Amino acid sequence: MAYFEDLELGQSAEATHTVTAADIEAFGNAIGDFNPLHFDEAYAMTTPFKGRIAHGMMLAGYISALLASDLPGPGVIYLGQTLDFLRAVHIGDEVVTRVEITALDDAKTEATLVTLVKVGRKAMVRGEAKMLVQRRPT
Repeated sequence: MAYFEDLELGQSAEATHTVTAADIEAFGNAIGDFNPLHFDEAYAMTTPFKGRIAHGMMLAGYISALLASDLPGPGVIYLGQTLDFLRAVHIGDEVVTRVEITALDDAKTEATLVTLVKVGRKAMVRGEAKMLVQRRPT
């Protein structure tokens, strides 16, 4: 369980994942997004991306998972998220998801974190998340 009192400005967490065709297909099937850009290699080759790409919201899911599992951690409540989708992620890309605490509101027990998904040195998705974090029981 994550507690507000344990958080500090600048605290960060990272996770790495290699995107597979199975990941993309499972995500698309789970949400019902069958855009041929994600499912049809022949079609995707005719686009500027020159191949199948991951759903942008799948990448946002990596951010959500990191926030819930590592920082702030289990028990937090998502209040909001901004997302800028900068580049496409292809099958086989190794994505690094990173979050860092940039603000803590003691009165509201809210944490603000910068969020980033990158491949190599290139930012693919960036944004900001607001999380409600429980106080330590007294």
